[in-house]
Amino acid sequence: MSRIGKAPIAIPAGVTVTVDEKNNIVTVKGKYGELSQKVHPDIKVEVEGAEIHVSRPSDEREHRAQHGLYRALIHNMVEGVHQRYRKEMELVGVGYRATATGQVLELALGYSHAIYFRLPPEVTVEAKTERNKNPLIILESQDKQLLGQVCAKIRSFRKPEPYKGKGIKFVGEEIRRKSGKKAGAK
Repeated sequence: MSRIGKAPIAIPAGVTVTVDEKNNIVTVKGKYGELSQKVHPDIKVEVEGAEIHVSRPSDEREHRAQHGLYRALIHNMVEGVHQRYRKEMELVGVGYRATATGQVLELALGYSHAIYFRLPPEVTVEAKTERNKNPLIILESQDKQLLGQVCAKIRSFRKPEPYKGKGIKFVGEEIRRKSGKKAGAK
């Protein structure tokens, strides 16, 4: 049996979970919003007291995979509406800047033009710039999948390069550095 799938999901105070068994849709409401997820018809989701239990009909390979998947997705929804997910990204490079105006993030990343990135309404953004520190982009959302997708898109504008480490990276991320031409030449 799936270790992830069989673990019950605790429902924190202030969060309500409803399961529409006819359409197989799980809806989670909390202080940070509402999320819903369509579940495969074979996977059974039950709310018992302050816990959610996810079960599968058989030990077929497909059922085992979906059992853990949907349990993880529902757990992420419960965590997201209870306390939002937060990602911090750092701009490493001379002249790299970020400014946030509403749902538009403006990035200056060493190109001949500025990059304007419109964020989905579920994601909030804050840009911090302190003297003698790299600029920070702080993103928050209740939807973990959407937040990861937005972070990946922002990172794709200027991925960290291995020689000088310039680019957009997550705070705390280690970039594997390469030695340049100096190390190879004798």
